[in-house]
Amino acid sequence: MNGGSNGLLSGELRLAGRLDARFFALLQALADTGSLQRAARAAGYSYKGAWLVLEQAGNLAHGPLVQARQGGRGGGGSALTPAAHALLQGWHTLTQRHAAFLREQAQWLADQPELAALLRRTAMKTTARNQFAGRIEALTRGPATVQVRLSLPGGLPLRAALNAEAAEALGLAEGQEALAMVKASEVVLVQDFGGYRLSASNQLAGTVSRVTKGATGSLVGLTLPGGLTLTASVTNDAVDALDLRVGQPATACFKASVVMLAVAA
Repeated sequence: MNGGSNGLLSGELRLAGRLDARFFALLQALADTGSLQRAARAAGYSYKGAWLVLEQAGNLAHGPLVQARQGGRGGGGSALTPAAHALLQGWHTLTQRHAAFLREQAQWLADQPELAALLRRTAMKTTARNQFAGRIEALTRGPATVQVRLSLPGGLPLRAALNAEAAEALGLAEGQEALAMVKASEVVLVQDFGGYRLSASNQLAGTVSRVTKGATGSLVGLTLPGGLTLTASVTNDAVDALDLRVGQPATACFKASVVMLAVAA
């Protein structure tokens, strides 16, 4: 069983290390239908798999959990033994107590804003390799676009650009905490500007700390001032051409328009 507050807190109830919600769903379905075949389908087991798990649990319980029921007009079937009924009742009681425990801990968590904020940032799942928590320092609103300046840990600046409609939907405001996400494929690494200046709004200088080569592409980790790590996805040819190695300086460049922002709901 899982429970929690806004997805921040969850817990799985499992008895004796192996008896989980799926097993007890099988017992409940068997009690409701009197048919192991139908109960197995309802709980997501094969017929053979249901028999196997019930036999194993019965061995641990030192007695069968299922007994054959004599046929009548409707034919034979299966029924729970008294031991299985007691086990199922115990499960229902424990799930209620478990849910109450989670609610109590969720209430405590609600009084820990810093911890809750950390968990919210960690809980977000996305394909973007680069995710940074920052605070909005400034908003520049134009007729169609909103420019956002964030401050990352260590004082690093990060700029994002989004359309006015999206900014309004997010309710962006100065001082607000936000998550900035950037796909690794959107990051261009520069070692030598050769006297040129780039139009990319974000240019973060750091040190190459990781080069992981694949069949055709590489993931390059760049450690920024303050300890943050930014990942770029580049071709193996680019790695060889730039002779990218751990310890070398490099600058990660990407446009403000490729930065996605997320704020707490």
